[in-house]
Amino acid sequence: MTEREMSCDSGFKAQLAGFSLTTAEILYRLPDHPSLLQSYIWQEFDSAPRFPKLKSFLDFWSAKLDGKLFKVTVAHSKLIRPCELKFVGAELKLH
Repeated sequence: MTEREMSCDSGFKAQLAGFSLTTAEILYRLPDHPSLLQSYIWQEFDSAPRFPKLKSFLDFWSAKLDGKLFKVTVAHSKLIRPCELKFVGAELKLH
């Protein structure tokens, strides 16, 4: 199994475990020019509504990076829902 197949497999497993694709737009102040805002997009599989991975990332940001956080906007969507998962009983190959 290739490295790419393994990473896709872990993402699929995370979705089946209830994780959803979470996107956060982080607005922060530039360290040298605090009156200016910069945007950063963060995306990861996370568990709604508490978002532990996002909170961990924001804690890291606050502790280690110079740009002070201004605003964080979060969006998430479950890509796989129980009603959408269907098992296939047969496989057909066309040459």
